[in-house]
Amino acid sequence: MNYHQYFPIDVVNGPGTRATLFVSGCEHQCRGCYNQSTWHPDSGHLFDEQMLEQVIEDLNDTRIKRRGLSLSGGDPLHPGNLDTILTLVRRVRQECKGKDIWLWTGYRLDELSPAQQAVVAYVDVLVDGKFERDLADPSLVFRGSSNQVIHYLTQKQR
Repeated sequence: MNYHQYFPIDVVNGPGTRATLFVSGCEHQCRGCYNQSTWHPDSGHLFDEQMLEQVIEDLNDTRIKRRGLSLSGGDPLHPGNLDTILTLVRRVRQECKGKDIWLWTGYRLDELSPAQQAVVAYVDVLVDGKFERDLADPSLVFRGSSNQVIHYLTQKQR
Protein backbone atom coordinates (compact mmCIF):
# COMPACT_ATOMS: atom_id res chain seq x y z
CA MET A 1 0.00 0.00 0.00
CA ASN A 2 1.09 3.55 -0.65
CA TYR A 3 0.18 6.73 1.17
CA HIS A 4 0.27 10.40 0.21
CA GLN A 5 0.52 12.21 3.49
CA TYR A 6 0.84 11.46 7.15
CA PHE A 7 0.14 14.09 9.76
CA PRO A 8 1.37 12.98 13.20
CA ILE A 9 -0.55 15.91 14.71
CA ASP A 10 -3.91 16.87 13.18
CA VAL A 11 -6.91 18.72 14.58
CA VAL A 12 -9.06 18.81 11.42
CA ASN A 13 -9.83 15.22 10.42
CA GLY A 14 -11.89 14.02 13.36
CA PRO A 15 -12.40 15.14 16.95
CA GLY A 16 -9.51 16.17 19.14
CA THR A 17 -5.83 15.91 18.33
CA ARG A 18 -5.17 12.92 16.08
CA ALA A 19 -2.72 11.23 13.77
CA THR A 20 -4.04 11.17 10.18
CA LEU A 21 -2.99 8.99 7.27
CA PHE A 22 -4.05 9.75 3.68
CA VAL A 23 -3.65 6.55 1.67
CA SER A 24 -3.28 6.14 -2.10
CA GLY A 25 -5.84 4.40 -4.28
CA CYS A 26 -9.46 5.26 -5.02
CA GLU A 27 -11.84 3.64 -7.48
CA HIS A 28 -14.58 6.24 -6.99
CA GLN A 29 -12.81 9.25 -8.51
CA CYS A 30 -15.59 11.60 -7.42
CA ARG A 31 -16.16 14.74 -9.47
CA GLY A 32 -14.88 17.69 -7.45
CA CYS A 33 -12.65 15.59 -5.18
CA TYR A 34 -10.00 17.74 -3.51
CA ASN A 35 -7.62 14.77 -3.17
CA GLN A 36 -7.34 13.69 -6.82
CA SER A 37 -3.61 13.17 -6.44
CA THR A 38 -4.37 10.16 -4.21
CA TRP A 39 -6.46 8.24 -6.77
CA HIS A 40 -3.71 6.10 -8.30
CA PRO A 41 -2.75 3.21 -5.97
CA ASP A 42 0.96 3.49 -6.85
CA SER A 43 1.25 7.21 -6.16
CA GLY A 44 2.87 8.64 -3.08
CA HIS A 45 5.16 6.73 -0.74
CA LEU A 46 5.36 3.09 0.28
CA PHE A 47 3.70 2.41 3.64
CA ASP A 48 6.38 0.13 5.07
CA GLU A 49 7.08 -1.39 8.48
CA GLN A 50 8.98 1.74 9.56
CA MET A 51 5.95 3.92 8.78
CA LEU A 52 3.65 1.52 10.62
CA GLU A 53 5.89 1.72 13.68
CA GLN A 54 5.92 5.52 13.43
CA VAL A 55 2.11 5.69 13.54
CA ILE A 56 1.98 3.42 16.59
CA GLU A 57 4.74 5.41 18.31
CA ASP A 58 2.99 8.71 17.61
CA LEU A 59 -0.34 7.45 18.95
CA ASN A 60 1.38 6.33 22.17
CA ASP A 61 3.42 9.53 22.58
CA THR A 62 2.52 10.94 26.00
CA ARG A 63 4.03 14.37 25.27
CA ILE A 64 1.30 15.13 22.72
CA LYS A 65 -1.82 13.20 23.64
CA ARG A 66 -3.78 12.07 20.62
CA ARG A 67 -7.37 10.93 20.76
CA GLY A 68 -6.94 8.53 17.87
CA LEU A 69 -6.17 7.72 14.26
CA SER A 70 -7.96 9.06 11.18
CA LEU A 71 -7.73 7.14 7.90
CA SER A 72 -8.63 8.89 4.66
CA GLY A 73 -7.31 9.10 1.16
CA GLY A 74 -7.76 8.02 -1.55
CA ASP A 75 -9.80 5.29 0.06
CA PRO A 76 -8.57 3.11 2.93
CA LEU A 77 -11.06 0.43 1.82
CA HIS A 78 -9.70 0.29 -1.74
CA PRO A 79 -9.11 -3.44 -2.45
CA GLY A 80 -5.36 -2.88 -2.78
CA ASN A 81 -5.18 -1.29 0.69
CA LEU A 82 -7.14 -3.80 2.73
CA ASP A 83 -4.34 -6.07 3.96
CA THR A 84 -2.16 -3.19 5.16
CA ILE A 85 -5.05 -1.22 6.67
CA LEU A 86 -6.23 -4.34 8.50
CA THR A 87 -2.75 -4.82 9.95
CA LEU A 88 -2.65 -1.17 10.99
CA VAL A 89 -6.06 -1.08 12.71
CA ARG A 90 -5.34 -4.37 14.51
CA ARG A 91 -2.05 -2.98 15.82
CA VAL A 92 -3.74 0.25 16.94
CA ARG A 93 -6.36 -1.75 18.85
CA GLN A 94 -3.73 -4.00 20.46
CA GLU A 95 -1.05 -1.42 21.26
CA CYS A 96 -2.73 1.98 21.55
CA LYS A 97 -5.19 1.61 24.40
CA GLY A 98 -8.05 4.08 24.48
CA LYS A 99 -7.44 5.45 20.97
CA ASP A 100 -10.34 5.66 18.55
CA ILE A 101 -10.21 5.01 14.81
CA TRP A 102 -12.11 7.08 12.24
CA LEU A 103 -12.21 5.99 8.59
CA TRP A 104 -13.52 7.80 5.50
CA THR A 105 -14.59 5.75 2.46
CA GLY A 106 -16.51 6.22 -0.75
CA TYR A 107 -18.09 2.80 -0.28
CA ARG A 108 -21.39 2.62 1.60
CA LEU A 109 -21.58 0.55 4.76
CA ASP A 110 -24.29 -1.67 3.28
CA GLU A 111 -22.18 -2.57 0.22
CA LEU A 112 -18.90 -3.55 1.87
CA SER A 113 -17.21 -6.81 0.91
CA PRO A 114 -16.28 -9.31 3.63
CA ALA A 115 -12.66 -8.11 3.47
CA GLN A 116 -13.76 -4.49 3.90
CA GLN A 117 -16.05 -5.50 6.77
CA ALA A 118 -13.07 -7.15 8.47
CA VAL A 119 -11.34 -3.76 8.56
CA VAL A 120 -14.47 -1.89 9.67
CA ALA A 121 -14.82 -4.30 12.61
CA TYR A 122 -11.89 -2.39 14.19
CA VAL A 123 -13.23 1.09 13.37
CA ASP A 124 -15.13 3.30 15.82
CA VAL A 125 -16.53 5.78 13.31
CA LEU A 126 -17.07 5.24 9.60
CA VAL A 127 -17.88 8.14 7.29
CA ASP A 128 -19.24 6.56 4.14
CA GLY A 129 -20.45 7.56 0.70
CA LYS A 130 -18.95 9.13 -2.38
CA PHE A 131 -18.38 12.86 -2.42
CA GLU A 132 -21.19 14.45 -4.46
CA ARG A 133 -20.22 17.89 -5.69
CA ASP A 134 -23.87 18.90 -6.15
CA LEU A 135 -24.50 18.06 -2.49
CA ALA A 136 -21.33 19.70 -1.17
CA ASP A 137 -21.84 21.76 1.97
CA PRO A 138 -18.90 23.41 3.76
CA SER A 139 -20.96 23.71 6.95
CA LEU A 140 -21.06 19.93 7.42
CA VAL A 141 -18.82 18.56 10.15
CA PHE A 142 -16.47 15.75 9.07
CA ARG A 143 -18.27 15.31 5.73
CA GLY A 144 -17.94 16.99 2.36
CA SER A 145 -21.43 16.38 0.99
CA SER A 146 -24.83 15.80 2.57
CA ASN A 147 -25.22 12.26 1.19
CA GLN A 148 -22.29 11.05 3.27
CA VAL A 149 -23.22 9.40 6.57
CA ILE A 150 -21.33 9.30 9.85
CA HIS A 151 -21.78 5.86 11.42
CA TYR A 152 -20.90 5.62 15.11
CA LEU A 153 -20.03 1.93 15.33
CA THR A 154 -18.90 1.62 18.94
CA GLN A 155 -20.24 2.75 22.27
CA LYS A 156 -17.00 4.68 22.84
CA GLN A 157 -18.14 7.29 20.31
CA ARG A 158 -21.76 7.71 21.39
